[in-house]
Amino acid sequence: MSADDTWVGETFSDLDWYAHDLSGETYRDCVLREVDLTDSVSRGVTFESCVFDNCRLNASTHTGSAFVACDFRRTSFFGATLDGCKLIGSTFTQCTLRPITVSGGQWRAVVLRGARLHRLELDGVALQEVDFSDADLTGSSLVGCDLTGASFRGAVLRDADLRGAQLEGADLGSAALRGAQVDLAGALALAEMLGVSVHS
Repeated sequence: MSADDTWVGETFSDLDWYAHDLSGETYRDCVLREVDLTDSVSRGVTFESCVFDNCRLNASTHTGSAFVACDFRRTSFFGATLDGCKLIGSTFTQCTLRPITVSGGQWRAVVLRGARLHRLELDGVALQEVDFSDADLTGSSLVGCDLTGASFRGAVLRDADLRGAQLEGADLGSAALRGAQVDLAGALALAEMLGVSVHS
C-alpha cells in the first residue's frame, strides 16, 4: 500500500504487516481480522468506524493518529506507544492494553468496561465520558486528566493518582478508592458526589 491511500469498506484478513508504515493512510468502515501490525508505525493515520478483530499491534508506534468509533476485539497493544492520538468513541473488548505508553490525546467516550489497566500512566489524557465500569485501575496514574462525566461503576481505583484530575460529573460512587490520591479540588468533588457537606 502506498502513502495517502484511502480504503473504504475493505476486509483485511490474516495478513503480516510487521513493521509496516501506515503513515498518511485512511481507513473507513474496514475490517482488520488477525492482522499482525507488530512494530508498525503510523503518523496522521485515520481509522474511522473500523473493526480490529484479534489483531496484534504489539510494540507499534502511533503519533497524531485517529481511531474514531472503532471496535477493538481481542486485540493486543502490548508495548505500544500512543502519542497525541484520538480514540474518540472507540470500544475495547477483551484487549491487552498494558503495558502501553500514552502521551496526551483525546479518548472521549471510549468504552473500556472491565479492562485491565492497572499501573497504567494516562497523565493529561482527555477522558471525558469514558466508560471505565468494572475496570481495574489499581495504582494507575490519572494526573491532570479530564474525567468529566466518566463512569467508574464497580471500577477499582485503589492507590490510583487522581491529583489535578477534573472529576465534575464523574460517577465514582461505587468505585473502590482505598489509597487513591486526590488534591483539594478532587476531595471536594468526591464529597459532593457522596452528598457530604464540607465546611471550613
